[in-house]
This record gives sequence, structure tokens and C-alpha cells, in this order.
Amino acid sequence: MLAGLMLLPGGCVRRRLHVRSNPSGALVYVDNQRIGTTPCSVDFTYYGTREIRLVKPGYETLTVNQPIPTPWYQVPPLDFISENLTPKKIRDHRTVSFNLAPQLVVPTEQLLDRASELRQQMQQYPVAPATGTAPIGVAPPPTIAVPPQGVMAPPSTAPAATAPPFTPPPIVGPPPP
Repeated sequence: MLAGLMLLPGGCVRRRLHVRSNPSGALVYVDNQRIGTTPCSVDFTYYGTREIRLVKPGYETLTVNQPIPTPWYQVPPLDFISENLTPKKIRDHRTVSFNLAPQLVVPTEQLLDRASELRQQMQQYPVAPATGTAPIGVAPPPTIAVPPQGVMAPPSTAPAATAPPFTPPPIVGPPPP
């Protein structure tokens, strides 16, 4: 009986994500990998949440964390049967659609007026002198001892600080052919 099951042609699950947008023609990135312009599709292996980003000139960039839930036949131990023992291929096609919002363009005059308002507000409220305490997580500035006028400071015996040598970041990309 078991040998007969082994001889059956194995099935598999083909997972495909189809992305649409209104208007179409937006660049689509899934998990920071460019997959094309809408409408477009990409195969995927794992279920879970995917970061989908749509970019189109004249429209606000849209970034969505899109959940792709696991279907019942892919939950262990049923996934073994659906992946290996079903006689036909299972197609799991998911379609997501997004509406892109037109990019807001602020007129130059309105932007300059707002800048003037902020400038006037800053002039009304003078900045308080530094208290000598730094916010949490920020190192305070170093204190420099200044000798009284007319007194020579002793020469420094500390070695000059040197920056570590620059090492360029590794090149990430496909290996050369």
C-alpha cells in the first residue's frame, strides 16, 4: 500500500501573489525586492506578512504590511499531504489591490508664509541657555579647561587622536559570471 502511494505523481502547491493598483503602472516592491509594475505577479514560498511598497510619480508612496494567511491545507501535518501526496497541483493565488492617493503639492506662497510664521514664533520665545545636562542617551559635550589670561597652558602629553583607517563596505550583489 505504502509503495503504491510512493509511485503516485507528487502534487505541489504553487503560491502566487498578484498586485494591482489604481491607477496602474506603479512600481511594486515586495519585501524590498522590485517585482515589476502593476498589475504584476510574483511566486512566493512562505506565508506570513509581506511589506508591499508601491511607487508612482505624482502619487504618494504607499507602504503596506500585507498579511498572507496560511490556508488550512498548508498547516502541519496536512501540508505534507498537500505538498507530496495529492495527485494534482494546488494553485494558491492571492490578489491584493491598492488605491494610490495623488501627491499633495503645497504652493510656494503657502510654504513661505508658514516659514515666516515659524520664524516669528522662534523670535518671540528666546532659546534658554544650556543647563549643562544632556538628554538621556546623549553624551554631554566635553569640558575644556581654559587657563587664566596671561598664563601659558602646559603642553599636552596625550597622543593626538587618530581616526581608524577607512574600510569600504562590502559589495553586495550577484556573483560575477
